[in-house]
Amino acid sequence: MSSKVLLIVDMISDYAFPDAERLEESAARAVPCIRRARDVADGAGLSVVYVTDIQDRWQCSPDVTVAAALEGRRPDLVEPLLPRSHDPFLHKGQHSAFYGTPLAHLLYETQADEVVLTGQVTDQCVLYTALDAHVRHYEITVLRDAVVDMDPDLGDAAVRMMEENMGARIVGVDDWRAQLSRDPAASSPDR
Repeated sequence: MSSKVLLIVDMISDYAFPDAERLEESAARAVPCIRRARDVADGAGLSVVYVTDIQDRWQCSPDVTVAAALEGRRPDLVEPLLPRSHDPFLHKGQHSAFYGTPLAHLLYETQADEVVLTGQVTDQCVLYTALDAHVRHYEITVLRDAVVDMDPDLGDAAVRMMEENMGARIVGVDDWRAQLSRDPAASSPDR
């Protein structure tokens, strides 16, 4: 039986980091797709996990992180994706969602075998998360319209690398929804 987990990487952000303005246009396009992906995951009974940078807030909590993001430069990019109280919310200090976080343990405990990636930035945190998932033998799906590129060429190169070197499936949110509707294990109540 297949168990998938949707990861939303670094979208709860104050957009106050260097070069943030370079990704705002891509983020504005991706946010509605990420929200749709979350809705699809909810409808299929899949777990949704938020992983976000500490951004030098070492005494942070999910509430502090969300409040800082809503008070930041682009609350319009945060509000549609606010985590719910039942969503796991993990902080990371480096690029990969696995590095220094309990994500691997969470995936083990939920018997996940596939991570579905959304978020920012495609050629940094999404790529490194995919690599760490790959070396841990997880299947990888990247929702191409739900990842944020700072540079389109680097984003495309990262997607090619994930597809060719890690065997990642690259699909859009609507195609992923259609695949889930054909996969009876995706919404199995036995998970």
